[in-house]
Amino acid sequence: MDKVVHVGLLGMGTVGTGVVKILKNNAHDISQKVGMSVKIKKIMVRQLGKHRSADTDAEFTTHIDDIINDKEIDIVVELMGGMEPAKEYILRALRAGKHVITANKDVVAKFGHEILEVAEENKVDFLFEASVAGGIPIIRPLKQCLAANKISEVMGIINGTTNYMLTKMTNEGLDFDDVLAEAQAKGYAESDPTADVGGFDAARKIAILASIAFSSRVSIDDVYVEGITSISKEDIGYAKEFGYVIKLLAIAKDDERGIDVRVHPAFIPASHPLASVHDVFNAIYIKGDAVGETMFYGRGAGEMPTASAAVADIMDVARNIKHNANSRILCTCFDHKTFCPVEKTESPYYIRLIVEDKPGVLAAIAGAFSAQEVSLHSVIQKRKVNNCSELVLITNRVLDASLRLALKAVAGLSVVNTVSSVIRVEADDFCK
Repeated sequence: MDKVVHVGLLGMGTVGTGVVKILKNNAHDISQKVGMSVKIKKIMVRQLGKHRSADTDAEFTTHIDDIINDKEIDIVVELMGGMEPAKEYILRALRAGKHVITANKDVVAKFGHEILEVAEENKVDFLFEASVAGGIPIIRPLKQCLAANKISEVMGIINGTTNYMLTKMTNEGLDFDDVLAEAQAKGYAESDPTADVGGFDAARKIAILASIAFSSRVSIDDVYVEGITSISKEDIGYAKEFGYVIKLLAIAKDDERGIDVRVHPAFIPASHPLASVHDVFNAIYIKGDAVGETMFYGRGAGEMPTASAAVADIMDVARNIKHNANSRILCTCFDHKTFCPVEKTESPYYIRLIVEDKPGVLAAIAGAFSAQEVSLHSVIQKRKVNNCSELVLITNRVLDASLRLALKAVAGLSVVNTVSSVIRVEADDFCK
């Protein structure tokens, strides 16, 4: 083990600190598994002299050139986050002949294809296991363990903040605003929670997973996105009554209509494996033609889980260096599949309305739905809201475009005060 693989670390925040800890605490085991020692040589930070929670004998610098121009550094690990200058630094490192590892879902989701092409041109590795689902292994399984399959569906809970919030709302009957405040107080949600509760964090991750699963480029711009800001405790109560659970799902499907990629809250059957994924945990459910159904579960974020994935990538690259086998698996988006716009997708829908409390209301609403060929599976009316009635409908499977036209007509009826909620139902065997 004379050879030492030297690492340059960009950023020593939460995940960077975790990487330092793992490489130090598990140094002996890592060297035995890789066949070489792995050592962090330099760390780029915003400011020098700041107290760090992890001890390291690495040299600190504030200049990227100190890492890019260091010929001893084999691997650059980008853990800064954000789009720029992270993307620039990744490309510079690759062009300098260094292998790059990142946890940056923003850069991978938007520029992954371009970056992988640069890595291939320079015969170096670009790995990003830590960019999706923290410590849950999912990128490598899709690229390697499940590579023999034609994947038809990837569906997951891949944002821990929203899953924590929906779990609290479900178990304790709390309102959205109260749960959000609690999530922020515990550090699960940022002061500006838009990326999480708006569904954008999950959208970046499902774009990455769909690209790999379907061997076709999927950009963040190809993902239809809805968040959970409109979900109320009333919706969660009705979901329970119907035998469902509300989750923020990231969904990617590949069928005869094309690639369908979306993020939105959905009713899923209480018996579905994803329904039992609670709190900040993540899970990804995959269907393949050979493997059938499989699910990956674990902590989707945090210092050590995400650092675990980053260090695993470091070890993988180090093994490749030892055996002179780098650049084995790079971009797998060799196909150019078409996309299915959300308007052409089909599903049942849950709809909650506030309507006038008088005869003929249900007939008028049913007529508006029927005019757009939207059939109703069930209708319940259980409580009063300010002298009005709350009406809850579940449709049969319907084209999204038809449902939107029907809702526009319903909202225009004089007997309808408010269309309070519209939520998709994800159940394969529901009213086909």
